[in-house]
Amino acid sequence: MEFQFRQIEEKDKTKVLELLKEAAEKISKMKIDHWQYWKNPPKEKIEWVEEGIRNNEFFFINEQSGENIGMVRILNDDLLYWGEQKEKAKYIHSLVIKEKYNGKGLGTKILQEIERNAKNDDCNYLRLDADSKNPKLCRYYENLGFKKIGMKEFPLSSYNLYEKKI
Repeated sequence: MEFQFRQIEEKDKTKVLELLKEAAEKISKMKIDHWQYWKNPPKEKIEWVEEGIRNNEFFFINEQSGENIGMVRILNDDLLYWGEQKEKAKYIHSLVIKEKYNGKGLGTKILQEIERNAKNDDCNYLRLDADSKNPKLCRYYENLGFKKIGMKEFPLSSYNLYEKKI
């Protein structure tokens, strides 16, 4: 399946929050306590989304026909999770694939496209985090070549920090 990234704008905030809520509900059905705060997000999470939209870091992922597949946030730095880093990297957050598109290898293809773009931007690493309460997601990233290099604790959860040299 072919897809394209489309910049998310301020007017799209409600759709972003809906996609995060849908993802939380899907995860809940799998009996995984991950992202459940997106069902009724606290103020700091809504502000995190607003900041990402203002900084042009959120992208819808659409089929060539324009139908929405999901979304992702791509940052040039991530002081909140990673602190100051020396090596140039792209940071991936909130990769959401709509449930009807699961199992088609889209997550892998999207990460590969982000990696290609990062490499073209002279980045040395792709970095992301995964909720430590979601071992299936952690294994998924590890199987794609990401290495766990640390953890970050927040009031709502603990996150494994992963990087992949590119």
